Amino acid sequence: MESKGSLKSVVIEIICYLYILLFVYAAVSKLLDFENFQVQLGQSPLLSAFAVWVAWLVPLIELVIAAALIIPKFRNVGLFGTLALMTMFSFYIYIILHYSSFIPCSCGGILEKMTWNIHLVFNIVFVLLSVMAIILNRQKAKTSNRCYNTAKQIAGTTLISISVVVILFLSSENIMHRKNPFIRRYPQHPITLDKTIDLKFNSFYFAGNENNRIFLGNYTNPLQVVSWDSGLKNKRISKITFNPKKIPFKMVKIAVRGQYFYLNDGHVPAVFIGNIKDWKINSELKGSPRFSLVEPIDSTTIIFRSNHGKNAAHVLGRFSTQQSPKIKYNSNLLQKQVDGIFDTDGIMLYDEKLGKIIYLYYYRNQYIVVNNRLLLDYRGNTIDTITKAKIKVAYLTDKNQRTMSAPPLVVNAHAATYGNLLFVHSKVKGRFENDKLWEQASIIDVYDINKKSYLLSFALYERPDKKLQSFIVTATHLYAIVGNDLMSYKLTARIKNEMKTVQGKFPDS
Repeated sequence: MESKGSLKSVVIEIICYLYILLFVYAAVSKLLDFENFQVQLGQSPLLSAFAVWVAWLVPLIELVIAAALIIPKFRNVGLFGTLALMTMFSFYIYIILHYSSFIPCSCGGILEKMTWNIHLVFNIVFVLLSVMAIILNRQKAKTSNRCYNTAKQIAGTTLISISVVVILFLSSENIMHRKNPFIRRYPQHPITLDKTIDLKFNSFYFAGNENNRIFLGNYTNPLQVVSWDSGLKNKRISKITFNPKKIPFKMVKIAVRGQYFYLNDGHVPAVFIGNIKDWKINSELKGSPRFSLVEPIDSTTIIFRSNHGKNAAHVLGRFSTQQSPKIKYNSNLLQKQVDGIFDTDGIMLYDEKLGKIIYLYYYRNQYIVVNNRLLLDYRGNTIDTITKAKIKVAYLTDKNQRTMSAPPLVVNAHAATYGNLLFVHSKVKGRFENDKLWEQASIIDVYDINKKSYLLSFALYERPDKKLQSFIVTATHLYAIVGNDLMSYKLTARIKNEMKTVQGKFPDS
């Protein structure tokens, strides 16, 4: 009997010292590299919203449990603490692997080189060691009804630990999507660089894409369109056949929609239409109003932005040759905060797959989704917390002109849409984000406009002398103009799997 008791004591001691070594090393590693540990928690889909206090709480609990295991009087409490903590760690990994929207980078310390599956096996082994040590410790103490009570306590501790992780996960998801503490999520490799082409000039812009080709217009040569296939091969240069006569064009822009292209200039105003098969102008939307932004819907209809609102404020309108009256305004869509012009300035996009207009504000964390009849679907928010435009407007002496009196804080610089996904180039740094990353890259946030939720973020790396000018997204690629370079990025499954409609996935194009 003495030898059995001694063997139990040895096994308990070994398990306790294993845990002491594990927890002390893990806690010290976290504290020595605390900033990196906090950043890793900030990227966690489960703990991101609680990263600040969890970063301090976890190493503190590990050290307290290690101390309890050293002191015989508190050893039983310490063993239940190991069971609770390792159960939470194990179930955390299980949720990451099976229910998380993405799998973040692994944690540091001795587990840094392990895969998530090996982490899980490692943790489960230590959970079983905890259970073994608790049972042996109770047997050694010869507690009455020890088997029944011990089983209940082990089951209760395990259940509570799992419940805590589930509650944290659900709470974090709710906060990330709704309460918005502004913590970005960076999954691994959502895009991969495919090819780069030197355009030689910085006057190009994206005109659209159709049939596996992307089209670029040129501000300095407005009647020329350059296109490539999806792999940035098979380059074509097309010349638009058009005799503008004496039309006083100021800023001509081309938009490609399906088999048609639209040549427009809101200063004239004018919208001309042609077919990309021959690049000839064959019709015109006569009677269109002046506009500062325009998105063609089809050969008879455009959605536009003009200064037709009160005090020359921005307002969205719809022009169609098939309706009466031809022009319809909706003054309730763009919401004034300061002056109704600078504060409502933004980016207007049209998604053919959804038949929706998305208007994204430059200086605040809001976008609106509008159907092609100019009716509001809903107002959404980008992940940052800047709800009001941080701008200062000065009026000139004659009161007929206004200008920015201080540099504005740009929130959303560029954007693109494909189906249910909205891609936003954000200029606002989130929590736990590295300054070096922001110096070297443009940050793109991705939203699901059907679910009204933020999905993930990724970096588009730049050069010191070349910055992101614009970008476009297709079913397979993201194309960006960075300085003079046209860059092609392949979308990985992490983003492609989010490209869905009610009927299912979009076909590759």
